[in-house]
Amino acid sequence: MSSRWSSLLTTLLLSIPSISALVPAPDPCAAIAGQKWVLPSEARACIRSFPLDPLIKSNVIEVVNKTLAFHTSVNYQVQAPPPYDQDVHEDLHADLDRIASTPYESEFDFHLDIYLSFKRVNDGHCGVYSRCFDSLYISYLPLPLSLLTEADGSQNIYISPEAYILSSAEFADSLEFWQDALPGGLKLQSLSGAKVLEINGQDPWVSVNTNANVAGSYQAFGTRQNGFFSSYHRGAEGWEYLMGNFASHPHPLVDFVSLTILLPGQTENTTFTIPYRSRFGSASKDFTDGPSLRANNCLATKSTNGIDLYGSSPAQILEQLEEYEHQAGFYRQQPALSPADYFQRHPLNVILDAIPLGDIELPPILQPALPAYNESYSVAEFFMLKDNATGVLALGSFSAKNFTQFGQALLDGLGALKEAGAERLVVDVTNNGGGYICIAHWLHRLIIGAKSTTVPQAGLDTTTRAGPLAKLVTAKILAGGDPAGLLYYNPAQWNNATHQPFPADTNWLDPHNKVVVNGREDAFSQRLGQECQPFRWEAPAKGLFEPHNVVIVSNGRCASSCSLFSITMSKEEGVRTVVVGGKADVQQHYCGIVGGQSTDFSTIDTEIKSTKLKDHPLSPPDFVTNSIQGITWRLGYGINDPTEPEEWQDHSADISFPVTKDIVNQPLGIWEAVARVVFKEEEASPMFVAQGSFD
Repeated sequence: MSSRWSSLLTTLLLSIPSISALVPAPDPCAAIAGQKWVLPSEARACIRSFPLDPLIKSNVIEVVNKTLAFHTSVNYQVQAPPPYDQDVHEDLHADLDRIASTPYESEFDFHLDIYLSFKRVNDGHCGVYSRCFDSLYISYLPLPLSLLTEADGSQNIYISPEAYILSSAEFADSLEFWQDALPGGLKLQSLSGAKVLEINGQDPWVSVNTNANVAGSYQAFGTRQNGFFSSYHRGAEGWEYLMGNFASHPHPLVDFVSLTILLPGQTENTTFTIPYRSRFGSASKDFTDGPSLRANNCLATKSTNGIDLYGSSPAQILEQLEEYEHQAGFYRQQPALSPADYFQRHPLNVILDAIPLGDIELPPILQPALPAYNESYSVAEFFMLKDNATGVLALGSFSAKNFTQFGQALLDGLGALKEAGAERLVVDVTNNGGGYICIAHWLHRLIIGAKSTTVPQAGLDTTTRAGPLAKLVTAKILAGGDPAGLLYYNPAQWNNATHQPFPADTNWLDPHNKVVVNGREDAFSQRLGQECQPFRWEAPAKGLFEPHNVVIVSNGRCASSCSLFSITMSKEEGVRTVVVGGKADVQQHYCGIVGGQSTDFSTIDTEIKSTKLKDHPLSPPDFVTNSIQGITWRLGYGINDPTEPEEWQDHSADISFPVTKDIVNQPLGIWEAVARVVFKEEEASPMFVAQGSFD
């Protein structure tokens, strides 16, 4: 064949599409459809198979940027003041500008950048979540970790003593996979209680602190460290177990981990590698391939965006609220609410996070062995310790399904403890993410009684941001745009700084307070007083417990309305605060993320749509994705310095209490140990750290 013909044939062959080009690439989502457990790499390949549509990118960025106009802390978070100046320094608008000009290989990578940017504000109210990606699959290890204190006061990281008991119950259908991955004769059951010497070849605190830098939700570094470890929580249906950030991930980004451990009773170290495994999320919707995954999980639903309350029927509004509660409730760190209760618009202050509460049961062997009082309801459970003098309120949230029944249960339960002879009270708010603001006020009033710090205001004065669009919404309402008084910007919803109701024609955003925060001009409404009293329940005139006989216990992960309660009890009443299980040389904080009221895009969008302002250039468009954006809508002002937000003031715990292997993740053991030491029935051991005063 001549060179000419050879060259021509080569050109013709190269011009013909290859067989591989004619055959569609395999769908990585179809490959794992219908499977409960998959490898993280398989889940990752699926969710990274969706290219980023420029329209989706521009839509999400525009919605998020414009909705930030309602977030009270956006300028404060550019650089928080001490004591959180090293913890909070994130410019969200600047990051969104960066994201807008950054190319991404997939929609997931785009979302992950936004997700992590919002995590850096360390504010659990403020975040952007996607039902398409966040906890679509949750990656697990059967080896949750605990920080335990030795008899000499030293601390070490261990595989939690209950790891195998927990995993064999929760992950029974995956234990064989993990057992087969272990080398030689190493048994999964034998790993419980092992001391962890290295994680991925480094000191384990490298992993703890790396996670603390990206975990978000809480300002204090020590609190974010604590989230790495396993813990417990009182849920609406029973006691729950939180795996911690080492053993559970909301995204399938990590395939395996290498651990160097010292097995119980051994003298030689053991090193092994164990894979993570990703489980299909409990609220994720089934799919058969990539297109059906997107259709079922990734696109906006009827509750993603707001609704015009004056352009919809009552049935449509109730349907939207029911769907909204299911949608937003997945990420809110509280139990599901009754849509009927939510329609009454009791103000909420609650954090969001990517992994929902309540998926895993606390092993029965760790649950309190004492009988709970009959007055217990949902997240509130009452006990009397064996000393017959110390009552316990285990309070997993400041929300429960029925608002009225919840408030009554708190009154009845505390009253029952008092009648049974309780002189002291332990309030356990471990992993309490907040809830109803008025429940926080009510509990403070119940315990302390009627005095200047509880009547008429048992909480904090607040303000909301007085931005241009907020002013337009308020003006529309004042012009008759909310005849039924349904909207949050209606002055009829609020009281002034002297706790008197605003007249219906009052522009309550004025006179607004102009401030400069981190070199940026901002404006906030006039001070708002309490909105909870008179309570719908009749409180006893006298407090049920003396402040010095009350202690608030947690792992520091107490937020939102839990913060409102703990701060006022601590700073105004002198109630002692205890953080259990933190690193001894790190300052522990008894709460984090105060806010004053939290909300989200859908609720703000309802205000905008109901006042016919959706077409205004300042208004955010509807999300086209199945997204949720949380914001802090009101900001509480300080007790020690009432001129500045309480958010940035000190919340150092009085007491840092050690956790030993004998009481780790055992609520009753912790209550008894704390009560003995705090109420001075025994001397504090050398491992005890008093970060404040006992007196």
